[in-house]
Amino acid sequence: MKILLLGKNGQVGWELQRSLAPLGEVLALDRHSLEFCGDLSQAERLAQTVRDFRPDVVVNAAAHTAVDKAESEPELARMLNATAPGALARAAAEVGAWFVHYSTDYVFNGEGDQAWQEGDATGPLSVYGQTKLEGEQAIAASGCRHLIFRTSWVYAARGGNFAKTMLRLAGERERLTVIDDQHGAPTGADVIADVTAHALRCVLHKPELGGLYHLVASGETTWHGYASHVIAQARQRHPALDLKVTEIAPVPTTAFPTAAQRPLNSRLNTSKLQQAFGLVLPPWQHGVNRMLTEIL
Repeated sequence: MKILLLGKNGQVGWELQRSLAPLGEVLALDRHSLEFCGDLSQAERLAQTVRDFRPDVVVNAAAHTAVDKAESEPELARMLNATAPGALARAAAEVGAWFVHYSTDYVFNGEGDQAWQEGDATGPLSVYGQTKLEGEQAIAASGCRHLIFRTSWVYAARGGNFAKTMLRLAGERERLTVIDDQHGAPTGADVIADVTAHALRCVLHKPELGGLYHLVASGETTWHGYASHVIAQARQRHPALDLKVTEIAPVPTTAFPTAAQRPLNSRLNTSKLQQAFGLVLPPWQHGVNRMLTEIL
C-alpha cells in the first residue's frame, strides 16, 4: 500500500510517520519537499502530487494552526485549511484513494457543558474555526472516501507545548495565573496517530466506517487543572527539581485577551469512534504523565 503523508514535521505528522510505517510505503512531505509538492499554499501542485504518486491513502496532517494570527491573515488560513484540503480530496477521489484529515473543536461555538457530538450544529467563533469547518465541508463535497478526525488540546513531547511552558514559568515565578473556564481533554499526538493507523486498517476492509469522528483522550480538565497536574507530577517524580511556584491561581479567559475568541467548551464526545473501531481511549492524565517522563 502507498501512503502520501503531508505535514510530516508537525506534532501529529511526526507521530504518523511512525504509526503508518507498518501499513506500507509512506511518502512523507512538508512544504520544503522538492521532488513532490507538499506545500498547502499551492493547491493545484498538491493535487498533481496525488495524481503523480497515485497513493492508496492520502493523510493530511498539515494546517494553518496559528489561531490568533489567522485573524489577520484569513486568506492564507483559508488556503491552507479549506482550499488545499478540498483540492487534495478531489484528487484523492480521482485516483480512488482514501483521504484522512484532522479538524478541531473550534468548529463549535463553545457554549454549554455537554461534550459535542459529530452531528451537533457548528458555529465557529474564529477565522481558524471557520476555515477548518470549510475544509471539512470541501472534503465531504468531493465525494472521496474519507476519515475526518476532530481533535483538541493536542500536545507532543517533541517541540513546544503547554506543559513545558508551565514548567519553565514554575521555575521562574512563585505565582502563576492559569485559565480555569475552558474545558477539554489534553490529547497526545501519539494517540491520534495510533488511532489513525488503526482506523485506516478498519476502513480498508469496511469502507462503510468512513466519515467524521471525534478523537480526544478520555476525561476532561481545564488549563488550570492541566497546569496543576503537570507541576504536581513534576514535583513527585523529581523532588530535587527547582520549582519556585507556590500558587497556581485560577483566572477567567477574559484575563488573557487574544485576537481570536476561544471556545469555553472544547469537550468532544468520542462514543461514535470507540464503538465503530472497538477502541478504549486512555484518560488524558496517562498521556501527559508519559510525556512528562520523556521531557523531565
